[in-house]
Amino acid sequence: MVLPKRLITAIAIFSCSLMGFISNASADKVDDVINAGKVRCGVVLDFPPIGYRDQDNNPAGFDVEYCKDLAKAMDVDYEIIPVTWAERLPVIVTNRADVVFGGTSDTLTRALTVGFTMPYAIYYAQALVGKDSGIVTFEDMRGKKVAAAVGTVPEIEFLKYAEKWGTENLYQGYQSENEVFLAVAQGKVDAGITTNTAIKPISEKYETVIPGPRMPWTTDYTSVVGPRKDQAWLNYLNLFITHQVRSGRYQELWDGFVGGEAPELKIPGVYY
Repeated sequence: MVLPKRLITAIAIFSCSLMGFISNASADKVDDVINAGKVRCGVVLDFPPIGYRDQDNNPAGFDVEYCKDLAKAMDVDYEIIPVTWAERLPVIVTNRADVVFGGTSDTLTRALTVGFTMPYAIYYAQALVGKDSGIVTFEDMRGKKVAAAVGTVPEIEFLKYAEKWGTENLYQGYQSENEVFLAVAQGKVDAGITTNTAIKPISEKYETVIPGPRMPWTTDYTSVVGPRKDQAWLNYLNLFITHQVRSGRYQELWDGFVGGEAPELKIPGVYY
């Protein structure tokens, strides 16, 4: 049977359209990054020594090096996009960044909005306190003025205790950790909650600040963040994290920026 010319043309147009649709549907962030020739990394730059600006005002730190390593692995350029703690998820949702290296805790609530990899760094929360604050233990923080960065796990967890103590009015949230550190140094608050990695450089920077107590909540497992629905991209990022460990690069960077042996990226009783 010979098909009419118009029908053949219509079939051809439909087939081309279908192929284009399938091609677009199968494209993912891996393809986007390769085609763009650049990976855009959201990094918190007031989180020394994990993310900060050096004496020449250039982005530096553990997370910055991870972005560079990812770009090298993909044979593309990189762009560092400075973000605040509160901007880490929105920058992914609005597609202003392809990935976020920013000490982001993998909470179930956040996972409703963005996608998480396996842990790439592990921290615990600790306070920086004023030298004359009288704070030695966590209980000493009851009735004191306490600060943390807005939208972070330290803020969320501490406010649970502040509610039990009836001291929410003494809590102050700041948009950045640098503001938290400065508030402690200037005596505006008695304690600022951060991660263990920031304690040494900040206490050395300000004469009025000393290391304080470790916080009582659990270890903070942090993940690389990407689009929630792009499993191929998250799979690639998981493999990247694995290769960072296997190659020794994870230990090299941790020792260079934090010092000492890098924490094992394992959760007891869990696959990774």
